[in-house]
Amino acid sequence: MSIPTFLWSRPIGPRGQGSKRRKAMPYRIVARVKEVRGHCAFGHQPGDEVTFDGETVAGRVCLSALYSFLPKVFALRYGAEFPWLSDPDVALHACPDPANPVVFEIVRLREPTQPR
Repeated sequence: MSIPTFLWSRPIGPRGQGSKRRKAMPYRIVARVKEVRGHCAFGHQPGDEVTFDGETVAGRVCLSALYSFLPKVFALRYGAEFPWLSDPDVALHACPDPANPVVFEIVRLREPTQPR
């Protein structure tokens, strides 16, 4: 089954018109280990950081944790604001290990990433 071209060929705006909005300038994101509850098998410690700048990911991160918080990273990177956050630039996220969760603080840095 293929997706009809009209569904993905252009953004849809009000009343079916093409969207005239500009693309959001991407922001740098830093995911910092805030707390380790128990023993992290990957070895994360408070203060460990992973930086996302669009072209590179700098730092070590457990793949299970990365897969679980990556949607938040992309959302914050492109300007999303979640109404339940007290600070729109900071989100907390626990890794999926229920016995030994690692809590990450995901921070949007308000200086946009410059295209290269």
